[in-house]
Amino acid sequence: MLRESGVAVKDVSEFTGWPEMLGGRVKTLHPKVHGGLLFRRNHAEDQKQAAEHGIAPIDLVVVNLYPFEATAAKSGLKAEELIENIDIGGPTMLRSAAKNLESVTVVTDPTDYDRVASELETNGDTSLATRLELARKVFCHYFALRRPYHYGTRTSGRQRESG
Repeated sequence: MLRESGVAVKDVSEFTGWPEMLGGRVKTLHPKVHGGLLFRRNHAEDQKQAAEHGIAPIDLVVVNLYPFEATAAKSGLKAEELIENIDIGGPTMLRSAAKNLESVTVVTDPTDYDRVASELETNGDTSLATRLELARKVFCHYFALRRPYHYGTRTSGRQRESG
């Protein structure tokens, strides 16, 4: 869709120098991707390590997650289809980007596209307030997905021991 709109796009395999593998299961789980998201732009040691390893900064992440809930709700669903709709790379990139909200804008909600695009066009970057709000959306979404598991675990008496 981006290419068709005339936006310059680089495939992940071109960016990392590694091919997509394992039937598409491994694309973005790479140090060049997560290093580019997580390295702190204002920390000299992070900058040094990024340069040493050829890690370029990634300042904007837009991820539309697989439709897991819709897929899981299908009747007659086969385990293989459910398993292949478990997104690993997308949520991992979202969490990496949100963790580094000082430098990275993370967008997972299509209703934010126009606002972020407008802010980028007007200012060349998003404000810290915008990045904080968008990061909160990521973490609220992540923890909302995890809540039923933890709630069910606590109420059923199957608590894990720490140690």
